[in-house]
Amino acid sequence: MDVIDGGFTAPVFDAQTVFRAVMDAMARPGTIQPVAARAQPPAPLSATAGAVALTLCDHDAPLWLDTGLQASAARSWLAFHSGAPLAATAADAHFALVANPATLIAFENFAQGTQEYPDRSTTLILQVESLTAGEPLQLKGPGIETTATIAPTPLPRHFVEQWKQNGARFPRGVDVILAAPDAVACLPRTTSIKTMEA
Repeated sequence: MDVIDGGFTAPVFDAQTVFRAVMDAMARPGTIQPVAARAQPPAPLSATAGAVALTLCDHDAPLWLDTGLQASAARSWLAFHSGAPLAATAADAHFALVANPATLIAFENFAQGTQEYPDRSTTLILQVESLTAGEPLQLKGPGIETTATIAPTPLPRHFVEQWKQNGARFPRGVDVILAAPDAVACLPRTTSIKTMEA
């Protein structure tokens, strides 16, 4: 596949549409916001994760790729369509794109921001197969009236434990965008997560 193909056909409109879905999902954690396939990146990058990356990443936002993406045509596709430079290390990344969350390195390896500039942290874009077929997680926090439930799969190892540690670093810490085949959901660092007891 040619890396020149598969970008947004209407860049301004497509980016605005995806940006609105991501912002709505970030403002209301646990809600599932539909995202139509607006980009066609090379495998293993999914259409939704690719569209989110094209919307958020630019030449000022270093991007970290997991090993599957590093070794694929998706790397050149992202460079061509977003202009985002590759981050030398996870700690240098503004965004991290993860095709295989199950093998993701620990959250603490990414930029955490500082007390003065907590926004200088990495936002993780995790490619998931589903937002409803995994183990149910109960969410609480700002933007959630009482509780919300989401069941993404696959997730990084020890996800709930890692997320607790992430919350303990507040206002520092990472935020997560879950990119499913036709929708996104977001987990800002202010959200607390626990597994649902059977």
